[in-house]
Amino acid sequence: MKKYIGAVDQGTTSTRFVIFNHDCEIVSMHQLEHRQIYPKPGWVEHDPVEIKNRTFEVIKTALKKAGITSKELSGIGITNQRETTIVWDPRTGDPYYNAIVWQDMRTDQICKDLAVNSDMDCYRHITGLPLATYFSGPKIKWIFDNTDGLRDAAVRGNVLFGNIDTWIIWWLTGGPDGGVHVTDVTNASRTMLMSLNTLDWDESMLDVLGIPEIILPVIHSSSEIYGHTKVNDVFNDTIPVSGDLGDQQAALFGQACFEVGEAKNTYGTGCFLLMNTGEKIVHSKQGLLTTVGYKIGKQPAAYALEGSIAMAGSLVQWLRDNLEFFDASADIETMAKSVPDNGGIYFVPAFSGLFAPHWRSDARGLIIGMTHYINKGHIARAAIEASAFQTKEIFDAMEKDSGIGLKTIKADGGMVVNEILMQFQSDILNIPVFRPKISETTVLGAAFAAGLATGFWDTTDELKSNWTLERKWDPEMSDKKRNELYNGWLKAVKRTYDWL
Repeated sequence: MKKYIGAVDQGTTSTRFVIFNHDCEIVSMHQLEHRQIYPKPGWVEHDPVEIKNRTFEVIKTALKKAGITSKELSGIGITNQRETTIVWDPRTGDPYYNAIVWQDMRTDQICKDLAVNSDMDCYRHITGLPLATYFSGPKIKWIFDNTDGLRDAAVRGNVLFGNIDTWIIWWLTGGPDGGVHVTDVTNASRTMLMSLNTLDWDESMLDVLGIPEIILPVIHSSSEIYGHTKVNDVFNDTIPVSGDLGDQQAALFGQACFEVGEAKNTYGTGCFLLMNTGEKIVHSKQGLLTTVGYKIGKQPAAYALEGSIAMAGSLVQWLRDNLEFFDASADIETMAKSVPDNGGIYFVPAFSGLFAPHWRSDARGLIIGMTHYINKGHIARAAIEASAFQTKEIFDAMEKDSGIGLKTIKADGGMVVNEILMQFQSDILNIPVFRPKISETTVLGAAFAAGLATGFWDTTDELKSNWTLERKWDPEMSDKKRNELYNGWLKAVKRTYDWL
């Protein structure tokens, strides 16, 4: 058996390739950032060609660091920023437009125009999603509406659509030279074009958005061999590309949340709480998303409830870069520790509206409760607490929708090293918070999926045995204090409404 498995983690700000051994230990990793493009307020784009090039660069360098060749990889998995939309020419691989990123808000009017009787939930029964700028379908429509000749090119077979996973797999398997045009059920479930019941593209949604089916990738499971890499200066052999999961579903998989009612929260650029609901599709009445958690080969799909928060780690970056509060993101914890509490202020980071459970694109960010007493430490602490408060809103909604009382939560993502955040999260949820020994759960989830498909690992039970606890936080806050703080947060959130 081959000794290693590899996974691409293509995120909002960077791309990396991680090589694991059979014990889930990281053997090698390389990471590169890419540009953030902001053509107008509320617009966010990436250069797809830059991302493609970065992907090959990080694979090549990680292999070199490990002192191995690609021939020693059992397979390659992909995990990716979801919803981000690329439309390209299959003859050349040239994009017709920059990638429109999941955070981008230019499709706000399209979403409003598509709402039947102003009901943004009018297609939830098909897709599990509300009409929102977040998802791929309206982004595809915008590109078609704003690119001359694109519809004619699509009819001629000269247009392909894909999220980042599809784009990377297409290039890994040859690009214009026979590249495989596929996606998996988790990414497809974020397009607003897939039926949760059939796990296939829904004709009625394609008609609503005016999207020709010919441009869409074939939907597969999250764990199977989609194709093989081409031999080139990166790959010295044809390696199976065998795992594909959207980033948050990959984290659910990497956290070994294989049982109904198990949940994880990822604290990254945004914040994403997912709970496994098994084979049952739970349609949310509380503003959550119903999505596909994962699908292993020919096994039935496991569905999930998801609450998405637009700003978590990116709020820390904003304080660092725009307001120059500190030099490094990690310094926010030191600044927050300089004060005993938030001083009575709340920071609601609705910079691009509010996501779950509110879905208010008219909301904008605020800091409220300011007095002469407030200093940088209080603002830093309020920024940290914002992620925990938003998670609490989603946590409560998830319990109502599912009827399941969550007893613990598994945490991952870049912010889990922040002790203040983890303790405050436990306090405000009033449950223990677990941090796994292997914190790179998103890319590990992609590796798990790839390894199951190639026989590198045999079963999910084997994967679960690799999950070990590093740290646990237990609640220490009184009920009175918890309720007082949370009620203040809810009051602050309402003040963000109707800004636009």
